[in-house]
Amino acid sequence: MSQKIEELDPNFREKTQPQDGFCCRPLYAWPDVETGGLFPGTFCRIDPAAAGRIPSEGVRHLVWNTTGATVRFRVPGGRFFVRMALRFGNDMSHMPRSGMCGLDVYCGTGLRRRFCAAIRPEKTGPVTVSGVIALPDGEEEALLHLPLYDGVTQLELGFPEGVAPQKPAPYRIAEPVVFYGSSITHGGCASRPGNTYPAMISRMLDCPIYNLGFSGNAKGEPEMADYIAGMRMSAFVYDYDHNAPDLAHLARTHRPFLQRILEAQPSLPVVLVSRPDFQNGNPEENRSRRDLIMQTYLWAREAGCRVEFADGSALFSGPLASDCTVDGCHPNDLGFFRMASGIAPLLARVMGL
Repeated sequence: MSQKIEELDPNFREKTQPQDGFCCRPLYAWPDVETGGLFPGTFCRIDPAAAGRIPSEGVRHLVWNTTGATVRFRVPGGRFFVRMALRFGNDMSHMPRSGMCGLDVYCGTGLRRRFCAAIRPEKTGPVTVSGVIALPDGEEEALLHLPLYDGVTQLELGFPEGVAPQKPAPYRIAEPVVFYGSSITHGGCASRPGNTYPAMISRMLDCPIYNLGFSGNAKGEPEMADYIAGMRMSAFVYDYDHNAPDLAHLARTHRPFLQRILEAQPSLPVVLVSRPDFQNGNPEENRSRRDLIMQTYLWAREAGCRVEFADGSALFSGPLASDCTVDGCHPNDLGFFRMASGIAPLLARVMGL
């Protein structure tokens, strides 16, 4: 007779609690709750009107994935209720549901945030997931990372009767760092939303982020470059390599994409990144792609721009270098940690921190 693992080990059971005793409202009904990585008042990563003008059908769909989106607040007593309705109910064989469509919670402020809880759906589909979060004793500020490969149609927060959420502590860096790239930037295949390399960098530097990673669909479109050029940001991480279908496409689009942004914001700090899974695939093509990205970096540096180059061939180096992906391409949590550890110091340097 077969048994499910949660029957054999109760530690694997989903821990759900009723909302009794909590006053619940939609996310945007709480004025002191801060959201990040989303166009204000929506669950879309860019202005939905602008998304409709982007020619890529894939990008128009993926902007509704909430990767990089955050919710922050301070709650006296450290207890709150969260209920999240998923938009798509996606599922993949090589990425855990906790990362695809789960939500994780960090406590603390500034550079001392730490993981403390998570909720995730028990089954696939456009379901609703909920739970009561109790922060560790003495902690009252929460940071929520929303799902990576799913969207959210509704997010409710509940607080004990007589308790209202308060504004969180300000970030050390006020304006967001914007990331643009492929599925690796998007977050495939982190085990939790907080374990993507952009999310890790956000906590390492204490800065808000916008994750404009578009899995399989970051093709260097000029319309996306123009949208990014109009954003307020403290820095730009340009991780565009993987989704260019061939070297010729990358050559046509890589420098012009960045050039459009720098023409609008010539003093913008930029970190250029080449693909981290350098040891996999075609070695000659990987070297050619890296060299082409290096040429964009050298062009920008010679033009007097504030730029750094993150050589992807070095990002997975060190002990267990071959263990940094789930499939030879997409990073696991170790791979994302290596990426964040390599890119964050370059960001700090180019930003003058």
